[in-house]
Amino acid sequence: MFTIMAPVGVAKLPARLFLLFLCLTLRAGMLQFASATIQGYIGDRDMICPSVCRCDEDFIYCNDRGLSSIPSLPPSASVLYLQNNQINNPGLPTSLERQLAIRVVYLYDNELDEFPVHLPPSIRELHLQDNNIRTIPRSALARMPLLEKLHLDDNSISTVSIEDQAFADNPRLRLLFLSRNHLSSIPSGLPASLEELRLDDNRISTIPTHAFRGLSSLRCLVLDGNLLANQRIADDTFSRLANLTELSLVRNSLQTPPVNLPSAHLQRLSLQENALTHMPRGSLEGMHRLLRLDLSGNNLTTLPRGLFKDLDSLGQLLVRGNPWHCGCNLRWLYDWLHARGNTITVRGLNCHGPDRVRDMALKDLASEMEECELVRTAGTRDRVGGGGVDTSTTHTPPQGSLFTLRSKRPGLGLPDSGLDYTLSSSGVGKSLALNVKPLSHNSVRVTWSVAQPSSSFRLSWLRLGTGNAMGSITETLVRGDRREYLLTSLQPRSSYIICMVPLAASSESKGAISGDADPDEALVCAKAETSDPTPLEEDENEDSKQMTVLPLAGIVGGATAIVSLALIFGIFCWYGHRTGHLCTRDHYTRKHSRKKKSCDDYIESGTKKDNTILEIRSPGFQMTPLAAGQPMQPKPLREDYIIHTIYPSNGTGLYKGDNHVSDAGHGTNRGYREGGIPDIDYCYT
Repeated sequence: MFTIMAPVGVAKLPARLFLLFLCLTLRAGMLQFASATIQGYIGDRDMICPSVCRCDEDFIYCNDRGLSSIPSLPPSASVLYLQNNQINNPGLPTSLERQLAIRVVYLYDNELDEFPVHLPPSIRELHLQDNNIRTIPRSALARMPLLEKLHLDDNSISTVSIEDQAFADNPRLRLLFLSRNHLSSIPSGLPASLEELRLDDNRISTIPTHAFRGLSSLRCLVLDGNLLANQRIADDTFSRLANLTELSLVRNSLQTPPVNLPSAHLQRLSLQENALTHMPRGSLEGMHRLLRLDLSGNNLTTLPRGLFKDLDSLGQLLVRGNPWHCGCNLRWLYDWLHARGNTITVRGLNCHGPDRVRDMALKDLASEMEECELVRTAGTRDRVGGGGVDTSTTHTPPQGSLFTLRSKRPGLGLPDSGLDYTLSSSGVGKSLALNVKPLSHNSVRVTWSVAQPSSSFRLSWLRLGTGNAMGSITETLVRGDRREYLLTSLQPRSSYIICMVPLAASSESKGAISGDADPDEALVCAKAETSDPTPLEEDENEDSKQMTVLPLAGIVGGATAIVSLALIFGIFCWYGHRTGHLCTRDHYTRKHSRKKKSCDDYIESGTKKDNTILEIRSPGFQMTPLAAGQPMQPKPLREDYIIHTIYPSNGTGLYKGDNHVSDAGHGTNRGYREGGIPDIDYCYT
């Protein structure tokens, strides 16, 4: 049995070894497969998120890395943060166009000089602000038909660098930011889908009628920091924006709000930091949904009654930085604010004048507002105490008028001298409110507001004398478009009654002040008192008087000296002429022996020529030719004349004889021809 069993055991040994080898081989293969799988996973992970970026699912953060180009991106990337790098246009790979999952790209604060052209067509939101992009081509925008938001702030885009119909292939564009560029006008061809447009801090100065044509969906319009003025905005510019809810016109040059503002849906209106001096009564009409109104940083002194009548939903009123004059002119606003109670928040409605209420809030002037009593009587002056009035213009008040007249007995009806004007610096009529304010010891500022326009106003002021004595009245005609006037050259320490009445349009004539007052209007008067001049002003007045007197004295003295010298010189010449010291032939010959005589030397004093005699009437001698009446002979070089003096010659007679040879340069026609005298001016004896 032993011999039989041995071969069987030996036969089983190789089978076991084979099984062991097979198990080891399978285990090694499994280890290699696992290792390869792990290495492949790691390689795929490196390909999904670039090493220089940080990834959070489909959000790729490559910002602030100093990149000059965009690295390879995973196919699943949807939002790319690439801002604050140094990426330029060549740094945008063409492969980016195939990243169809990308929806938002942040490329602001880079070094792009042109609008990028290799962006994927799936983009909905693109941030390109703070680059140096100069043009907006239509072809580049046409590659992104799904674009909804485009940010191009802080670039170098001008109006002419935007291609015509550049946004025609972007029907979904809802937001366009072009702030802080070089635009001089509203870009044309904006898509009708636009809902928010920001054009602040550009150079836009004019808005024509068609600027916002077709933008019926626009809800927010920002035009802050431009060069807009009322005269360069078309009347119906904003009326086309029927669905506008927010309008911002901060930091422009507006004097009044633009006309025809959209009122149906407007909720926020920002007009701060302009040059507003007046708010027309109907400028906020129909704005029932307005929630916030900002009028800060302007030059408003008052607001007209009824301005807020439609502002039922107003919750914020910001008016700080205005020189509010808190008088009876704002009594209506005081009542309106108290009626609204806690439903409205007011900021900055603090009084700038009068002095007694300076720096006080309008809502705290309960006692002052109770003093305001309006009395209206037909045909008489209406009066209100402690008030102010609207100033609707900042133009320099006129310093006088060509139509100013003075008369001892004025043609304008005088105010009742028995009434006391001590506490009244304003007056209110049916459609005119008048306010006066002394500015210095000799000037008073007159301002007024009217409910309806007038062709002109007649302004009169009367200086009250001592007691009840009435002085003279000064009247002037003021144009209907003015709202203030400056009275100058008034007397210090004096009381003046200042009155105004609108003139009927049919009564105004050219250059006349005799127009009739509107029969429906009563004379509106107020009183002002000029102050005492300060010592400095008195010294200036004295200096000015002295400076006025000194030139006058100099002129008179100089004229007197000139007249005296002329008189002395005339006497000297007359005496010399009489004694012959200045006009003798010897003296003339000595002084002018080297000069050639002109024709005028012979014909001065008046000459009269005939055929026989030549008379020189002053100094008085005559010349008679010896050969008178005989045929004319050629004149020899020696001309024999006998000069007979009519008056005594005082020893200075002249004789030409045979022994005297005439100088060719003196006394002959040849001498005059050589002297350059024209033939027409020859002098013949």
